[in-house]
Amino acid sequence: MHIDILTLFPEMFSGVFQSSILKKANEREKFSYNLVNFRDYTENKHMKVDDYPYGGGAGMVLTPQPVFDAVTAVKNKKQTKPRVILMCPQGETFTQKKAEELAEEEHLIFICGHYEGYDERIREHLVTDELSIGDYVLTGGELGAMVVVDSVVRLLPEVLGNKESAPEDSFSTGLLEHPHYTRPADFRGMKVPDILLSGDHAKIRDWRREESLKRTYKRRGDLLNDYPLSKADQEILEKIKKSEKT
Repeated sequence: MHIDILTLFPEMFSGVFQSSILKKANEREKFSYNLVNFRDYTENKHMKVDDYPYGGGAGMVLTPQPVFDAVTAVKNKKQTKPRVILMCPQGETFTQKKAEELAEEEHLIFICGHYEGYDERIREHLVTDELSIGDYVLTGGELGAMVVVDSVVRLLPEVLGNKESAPEDSFSTGLLEHPHYTRPADFRGMKVPDILLSGDHAKIRDWRREESLKRTYKRRGDLLNDYPLSKADQEILEKIKKSEKT
């Protein structure tokens, strides 16, 4: 996978791409990236990339020319049909399912805006996806793009050390992940559940499934509305609900 990020502040990404999993994945050539300052593509003699909105109003709006030309330039370099993603508070809320979808792509282009917003022609004629990481407003799209890139890259083959790590993450299965424990088995009187020390993998699997359902029910019950519960799952949930009443 190759990722292009169009931003007025490419220096914001240095720490993210030079640390942890993303750094290792890039060094191992599991993905490549390019930071593009779309100010470099402006035809404005003062290097401006924004202007006042027609009709008046507060703030400045990103003009279409530098963004269109920057996207055209990175497309021509790769000769691919990329997904062009606009980071925007009005966009589709980013989810694990969307991350899994984007992880199948060969080329992603992220557009990170600043100021009041984008010229609507960017939205209508250039992008394939609009994404938001939540119902709040940031000063720009850079932080949102970092979140999406991290979420997507970790799903690429051989990026994570354990191939089972990503499929078992919260939301990957549709449920929240079960609790985890490690050594010591007894820490200041707080003990690891006996079942995890038993060596009985079938019982451990059942325990983890029950704990995952319990955690999802208590913390994010909305996720169960559309989740395909098996008969065993339904029985577990009934037991959890009954235990709350006693």
